[in-house]
Amino acid sequence: MAGGGDSTRAILFALGANFAIAVAKGVAAFFTGSSAMLAETVHSLADCGNQLLLLLGLRQAKLPPSPDYPLGYGKAIYFWSFLVAVMLFTVGGMFSLYEGIHKLQHPEPLKQWWWAVGVLVFAIAAESVSMRACLQEVNKSRGGRTLWQWFRESRQAELVVIFGEDLAALLGLVFALAAVLLAVVTGNPLWDAIGTVAIGALLIIVAVFVAIEVKAMLIGQSVDPARHQQIQQFLDGRPEINRVISLITLQLGNEVMVSVQALMREEHAAQALIEQINTVERALKQAFPEVRWSFFEPDLQAGL
Repeated sequence: MAGGGDSTRAILFALGANFAIAVAKGVAAFFTGSSAMLAETVHSLADCGNQLLLLLGLRQAKLPPSPDYPLGYGKAIYFWSFLVAVMLFTVGGMFSLYEGIHKLQHPEPLKQWWWAVGVLVFAIAAESVSMRACLQEVNKSRGGRTLWQWFRESRQAELVVIFGEDLAALLGLVFALAAVLLAVVTGNPLWDAIGTVAIGALLIIVAVFVAIEVKAMLIGQSVDPARHQQIQQFLDGRPEINRVISLITLQLGNEVMVSVQALMREEHAAQALIEQINTVERALKQAFPEVRWSFFEPDLQAGL
């Protein structure tokens, strides 16, 4: 993986947790009539579909290069990740807002509220397991960076999406539980509607932030800054290179393209120059396994 974390493991944990939670929430929503529970049911079902789309994207990203796609299909995962962000905004966020506003206008008392509380406690526990698995994979790639820095700099779109989904789901469950308990304690069903609106706003905010990050990857980003610096330092330390003039990296899903323009130490014998370049490229791909394509342009002092 480009970022070091196992995205597939995080996705499978999230899929299993969300499917179990969706079933439990649906039962509770039926017996209680809670709009917050209904919103959370729809959210969990949407998450299940989203995770299946991410798995499809990961599979497509592994397709071999073709004449039409000479650099491979790695960026396919960015498309599916962006689609998931859109679904999180529409199916999750907008539906929750609609349901919450409807309940604000037509409040209904909760029925058998203990169902909702029990299911929400179970869902929080299950979602916490999923979030823990996601954070384990995130921690493999973020190094000494904060979670916010990792979120802004990561090039693993699918892991960014799963992190955003898990965070929104966990906070949404807490909102729903608080809304149900307040509605029961105060006897005012408006708290349930307010909780639903809060869930919708949360999902929309998370979806927007995720979409912004994935859009940047779709357009074409370099590798994350820390990895770029490591590649730069590696090339600067090669004995075959006198000076690196320019280094361009491009993240293509879990693979990377590198373009180097460098002043080589060998300036006269063409065969020796080619051998130096080949040696550097082999060493580069060995040190950075994610580098699939490398393009090397030697230059001369006179051309600077």
